[in-house]
Amino acid sequence: MLIQERLQLILKMHNLTPSAFADKLGVQRSNVSHVISGRNKPSLDFLEKIIVNFPRVNAHWLLTGQMSTVTEVKPEVKKVEETNDSKEQDGSLETNSTVIRMVEFYQDGTFKEYFPKK
Repeated sequence: MLIQERLQLILKMHNLTPSAFADKLGVQRSNVSHVISGRNKPSLDFLEKIIVNFPRVNAHWLLTGQMSTVTEVKPEVKKVEETNDSKEQDGSLETNSTVIRMVEFYQDGTFKEYFPKK
């Protein structure tokens, strides 16, 4: 599947016209038109804008046209020794550290990021 076909599929899935798609990405409408027609290849910046604005689009699929086979990665578990600054309650470790970001990873290669309110 060509990049033009993948872009057309994204448009169809999100019920967008090429003009609305360009507006959502913040690019010129002619840029989208030229990529969809096959006249130009999309720039890395253009592809990045798609991935950022459409987080459910699999980046590997967008770039290659193939779904990546995600292998299960088991996280390394590090033993944290209790110090005066941390206490374990109900199986969770409390520290004086502040959460800055949480990320959920899905089997289809997509993810969601959550940032705490300040």
